[in-house]
Amino acid sequence: MSPSQMPATGTCVLRTLGRRTGRWRSVELWYVVTDAALVLTGTPGPRAWVANLRVNPAAVVRLRDPQRERAVVAREVTDPDRRRRIIAEAWRLQPWYAEQPYSVEEWVASSPVVVLDPRGPSSGTSEAVVRHGL
Repeated sequence: MSPSQMPATGTCVLRTLGRRTGRWRSVELWYVVTDAALVLTGTPGPRAWVANLRVNPAAVVRLRDPQRERAVVAREVTDPDRRRRIIAEAWRLQPWYAEQPYSVEEWVASSPVVVLDPRGPSSGTSEAVVRHGL
């Protein structure tokens, strides 16, 4: 499923390989679709899932609507202008973000902003996704 076929916002489960343990780690996150991309973001601050993706950008994302898993490759967005555009769109799509006690500049400076690029075929189980090239 391409981002253009997804709801503009929702929750997903991201599975990453632990950077120290090498074990699969799962975390439920909000996503937004912006610039025709599936983007994970959140309030300012460090996140273990981002640290894991920096070491191993290959991951699995499970979407709830429709229920499906997909192998992905994560790309952290570092360009401040692009981060600002993505954050503005996230605030528009998910007003809860804008209600948090952080300024736009704090979000741009220290929020996780990660684009997930599809990789490989969709699958019903993450183990199958892993076998198919993750």
